[in-house]
Amino acid sequence: MSNRSINIKQLSYADVDFDARLDQLLAWENVSDSSVGQVVDEVLAAIRRRGDQALVDYTNRFDRRQVSTVAELSISTEALQQALESIADVERQSLHIAAERIRHYHEHQKQASWNYREADGTLLGQQITPLDRVGIYVPGGKASYPSSVLMNALPAKVAGVSEIVMVVPAPGGELSPLVLAAAAIAGVDQVFTVGGAQAIGALAFGTETVPRVDKIVGPGNIYVATAKRAVFGSVGLDMVAGPSEILVVCDGDTDPDWIAMDLFSQAEHDEDAQSILVSPDTDFLARVKTSMETLLPTMERAEIIRAALENRSALISVTDMSEAVSLINRIAPEHLELSVADPESWLPQVRHAGAIFMGRYTAEALGDYCAGPNHVLPTSATARFSSPLGVYDFQKRSSIIMCSAEGASTLGRTASVLARGETLTAHARSAEYRIKD
Repeated sequence: MSNRSINIKQLSYADVDFDARLDQLLAWENVSDSSVGQVVDEVLAAIRRRGDQALVDYTNRFDRRQVSTVAELSISTEALQQALESIADVERQSLHIAAERIRHYHEHQKQASWNYREADGTLLGQQITPLDRVGIYVPGGKASYPSSVLMNALPAKVAGVSEIVMVVPAPGGELSPLVLAAAAIAGVDQVFTVGGAQAIGALAFGTETVPRVDKIVGPGNIYVATAKRAVFGSVGLDMVAGPSEILVVCDGDTDPDWIAMDLFSQAEHDEDAQSILVSPDTDFLARVKTSMETLLPTMERAEIIRAALENRSALISVTDMSEAVSLINRIAPEHLELSVADPESWLPQVRHAGAIFMGRYTAEALGDYCAGPNHVLPTSATARFSSPLGVYDFQKRSSIIMCSAEGASTLGRTASVLARGETLTAHARSAEYRIKD
């Protein structure tokens, strides 16, 4: 492939139409196609109605399989262990290192139950309990993601989830041994080689073979995202994820090849991924563009990267770093790289970001695999109100209230007044029965 120009958008914060152009660049509605919704509705209704048979039919149809029962789509724990033993030593060692780092990081997130007792003996508190059964969706298709297995399953294990059910598509029956090896390391209990909306439906509603779960986590394509949104309420969700994103802010003193490859690292996911570079140094932006054009022909997924860069990506010049901070909080990126001299000084100003990679040596790719923090992150500006996947997503909180006789009498008087103010007489009388004369 020749080093032909990359037609990436170039914006300036000072332009009069900058706001409109940025809004257009950021616009993304991941469940906007009514035809997708119709297909998903049909699939989910069939899974509800016909269970295993519908799951088999759709898997044969969409994943080019030829199976008769869901049992043929199940992978035993022995097969997972065999996959772990079959991979190269360096691959096995890397999976173990990554798993240990991810587990160690998430151990710090564990919440503990707590309570306190008031002077009159009333006990108040909060009890933390893990979910019983969780389903994890691991994407297939354009790439295999053993890292997603670790990132989704290990926090659930740390939280104390009793059973983890994994679904992963295997088009044509092909499945990466690394994905199965990661499942073995992470302690996944059941694996089914199914994907798409049919897999989400099976986890949400249960079939004769696939158990119903309490929560579904993990990213997928537009059909998976649409199905997750449709089943919410029947089952809990982590998030409805959009395409992968990275926002790199650089002061101009990092090697432009490094920055170009950091932008590529997200662009190679798919054609809708978004890579944005912000800098006050316009010469540096030009050097990064040159680096991208030089490096792109060396990439295995060059056409996907080019499409992502030209469709939804941009180089943005700012006057100073305060404008860069403003853009960070407006964009609320999934991944934020602060490739600047003193990144720690930026932290108090960054309000919205899924994960923050600080300094010139901290490539976002390290977070994807082995740094420790979770790589399942809020996309499409949802970092304004949501957080990375973590142990807390697999734990529930129950309030604890135990009144002493004295406490019930004291609280009863207050509750009675408020309940009668809402004309809820039964509430009032229930509280009043406990009031001491």
